[in-house]
Amino acid sequence: MAAPVAPPLCTWLVAACLSAACGAGEKEKQLRHRGAGVGVGGLFGLRHRPGSRRRGGARSGMSMAVALHPERGVVETKKTDVKQRRVVVTGMGVVTPLGHDPDEFYNNLLQGISGISEIEAFDCSSYPTRIAGEIKSFSTDGWVAPKLAKRMDKFMLYLITAGKKALENAGITEEIMNELEKSRCGVLIGSAMGGMKVFSDAIEALRVSYKKMNPFCVPFATTNMGSAILAMDLGWMGPNYSISTACATSNFCILNAANHIRKGEADLMLCGGSDAPIIPIGLGGFVACRALSQRNSDPTKASRPWDVDRDGFVMGEGSGVLVLEELEHAKQRGAEIYAEFLGGSFTCDAYHMTEPHPEGRGVILCIENALADSGVTKEDINYINAHATSTQMGDLKEFEALTRCFGQNPQAIFLRVNSTKSMTGHLLGAAGGIEAVAAIQAIRTGWVHPNINLDNPEKNVDVSLLVGPQKERFDVKVALSNSFGFGGHNSSILFAPFK
Repeated sequence: MAAPVAPPLCTWLVAACLSAACGAGEKEKQLRHRGAGVGVGGLFGLRHRPGSRRRGGARSGMSMAVALHPERGVVETKKTDVKQRRVVVTGMGVVTPLGHDPDEFYNNLLQGISGISEIEAFDCSSYPTRIAGEIKSFSTDGWVAPKLAKRMDKFMLYLITAGKKALENAGITEEIMNELEKSRCGVLIGSAMGGMKVFSDAIEALRVSYKKMNPFCVPFATTNMGSAILAMDLGWMGPNYSISTACATSNFCILNAANHIRKGEADLMLCGGSDAPIIPIGLGGFVACRALSQRNSDPTKASRPWDVDRDGFVMGEGSGVLVLEELEHAKQRGAEIYAEFLGGSFTCDAYHMTEPHPEGRGVILCIENALADSGVTKEDINYINAHATSTQMGDLKEFEALTRCFGQNPQAIFLRVNSTKSMTGHLLGAAGGIEAVAAIQAIRTGWVHPNINLDNPEKNVDVSLLVGPQKERFDVKVALSNSFGFGGHNSSILFAPFK
């Protein structure tokens, strides 16, 4: 029986592989003779261009190496100097347990009002934790189409509402919207948990039949769909995606959005985070990993960062969104500038899924890199909105890292540190978004909000750096906002008054 004839494509592939292998040996000798690393030639020099004719491995490898260098040079000459494009904050939008307007939200923070209360959305009487920073009253009227509002997960409803409120807060009217270059406007709003309720409901429906499932359960459960729907609604065709890095999500999104502007890829970005985890599976999941406070008898006292009697964090929900804009673009439309975004950084602890690094290496590196990216020194920082969630290890390790970064600061006596979570609870992926708003509001108003429930501070915490139980008049020079997430994700971003 005759052997089967190989198809022409297979024959060509075999020949090509043999040619590359033969050429690799010759190329390796050439590279060694020149003092170059073998890896460069092996990975790039021998890779042929689709459709090019090959007369021998060594020759085609040489021609490819020559062709690559001019192209690389062209790309390098087109790079934008990111320091030439300044990024400013021109709008803010929030949906929180303390209000759905940036001014209302911050005024409640300044008054030391807690948004923590008993959960009313579902019966949680059998859970050891029955409290949260739950949003009791929320309407999408005028912000989300009723047909979509009925099917979307709350994290999307919060996101779209906060995003549109941020645009309104930025003074972007319908007339201005029509004049925007839509290809240079983007949306980058993330979520740590995504559409948990939509997905949970789909599982319950599937117990009966797949026919009972919400046909939008898959897209509405994904974390990217909030940004996508908002961009579709606005007609914005610039950078559009979401980032999910647990509780560091918002800061990752804000810094990446700013980088799109700094690099000249966009002029205007909506960015931040949104989460709606207060449902049975969300509460149960965090209870199972023993992360939540069980101070059910006194909800407003449950979230107590740096206090000896803290027993875990309190879940919260909502969204925080910023309008970031290139400075000249903002000036041209006569926008009010709330603050300037200076820069930031990301790092990874590479240590543990939920526990912080015992020496705070990732956090320290993140802060140092953020200062370098922003072009400021540690002496320039005089206000820190800490991540401080009210957990035993997290609060202490972050404070130790801050002490190592700023402890030798001659201006340390003037450094003020607070935690918004003492009043809002922990909004997971949305936390950094609303805390960025709090930092910007501190810059705008000249007031920093108190740390509530700090009755018995940890002995290892320098209380002279912490804001007391009342708001304090303070002239913010540069504000640092930290967010850290499960997985060892660290993020730090910096804002300053616009000058």
